Amino acid sequence: MSYAVDFTTVSTVGLESSPVAPALAGLRANEARYFKNKYDHVFTVDPASDAQETVDWVHRILKEERDIVISSPPLEATAFQVDNIRMAYVFYQNGLSINVMYTIDDGGKRAAGFKLSDGMEIPEELATKFKFARQNSKLAGTIRGSFFVIKNEY
Repeated sequence: MSYAVDFTTVSTVGLESSPVAPALAGLRANEARYFKNKYDHVFTVDPASDAQETVDWVHRILKEERDIVISSPPLEATAFQVDNIRMAYVFYQNGLSINVMYTIDDGGKRAAGFKLSDGMEIPEELATKFKFARQNSKLAGTIRGSFFVIKNEY
């Protein structure tokens, strides 16, 4: 069942099995606030089992671009388009959030981003491949993030 993320009252709905559920919920709410403010888009997520196509697309990009396989189970995912940008998000049980920003026009920006919930360790599969910058958020506490540019067509 789809869930429209409320960024004024942060809820752990759908994320309860995460050991960092409150922080992951804050991270999800932070993303919802961004898309509402920038694009007037309501950030809605589905259980990962109902969004398998999105999860598979994100995992394919990670595997083919950087040989990354995420070991934590996905909890939720969403895919949508704003302006001419295809967006996809996957939220994982360990507190990781991965997003793919894929401009539809040739030559546009395309990247995969990683955000770590406050309190989680850097996943082993990312620890040696990326450096994480810190960002403070009222909703999510300290967010650590990194990204890479997508080079191929998906």
